[in-house]
Amino acid sequence: MIEIRGLAKSYGDHQALRDVSLSIRPGEFVVVLGPSGAGKSTLLRCINRLIEPTAGDILVDGTSLSSNRRDLRLLRRNVAMIFQQHNLVKRLSVLKNVLVGRMADLSPVLSSLQLFPEADVKIAMHCLEQVAMAHKARSRADALSGGEQQRVGIARALAQQPKFMLADEPVASLDPKTSRTVLNYLKKSCKDSNIAVLCNLHQIDYALEFAERVVGLSSGEVVYDGAPAGVSGDVIRSIYPGLDDPNVLDAAQRLTERRRAAAEAVIAQAAGAQSSGDGRV
Repeated sequence: MIEIRGLAKSYGDHQALRDVSLSIRPGEFVVVLGPSGAGKSTLLRCINRLIEPTAGDILVDGTSLSSNRRDLRLLRRNVAMIFQQHNLVKRLSVLKNVLVGRMADLSPVLSSLQLFPEADVKIAMHCLEQVAMAHKARSRADALSGGEQQRVGIARALAQQPKFMLADEPVASLDPKTSRTVLNYLKKSCKDSNIAVLCNLHQIDYALEFAERVVGLSSGEVVYDGAPAGVSGDVIRSIYPGLDDPNVLDAAQRLTERRRAAAEAVIAQAAGAQSSGDGRV
């Protein structure tokens, strides 16, 4: 489990994060929703210690991690990152890009020579299979579409075999169809590997469609933390102050109602199956 306790980040007089506390279970897919400037990217970068928080604590499986070299190595081994712009090495093959995720386990000599054991190659190929990109293993990264490159980015993060994955606006530059494909692969592959995911999004519809839990961030503060079915018009207004577009609010309300109805149908079906199994009518 990943626990974030009282995380804060200030830049001079500007407080980007204010007392953020979250616990994320293995395999849970959590979406952080909020407008630009809400602190979403700052939150992820503080968690991964790409920037140093002003206050707060981060625990991995109950162990508090500081910014010393040993703790940073442990943190980076357990926490993988997916970036908005893919961050692939364009001249390398897809397979070599995914193998970058295995470098933390290599000796300095093998790492510098990019010599990977057969076991690591098998892990990388399995990760490519999880995102349906194994057939492109020998292709150069710069020959791929944007959606394919992001799927390779997911495979590279999976190859690290982390406990926790951070995704910072992973579909911001993709069209709607490709965005849903990428989010589907991200959610399914992490669920299959029991990896917790904290994914920043600014699209309300994607958050309600894919999240198991939504964290609403506004001006650096958590204003909502709960199920997608609980994201009402009032909740959206608290996340996006000043938003009064009826089309956006109505669409979000319809998505929320569909999620709630689907959840109720699953519960009713499970209750019916249990009653049948118990011999009740």
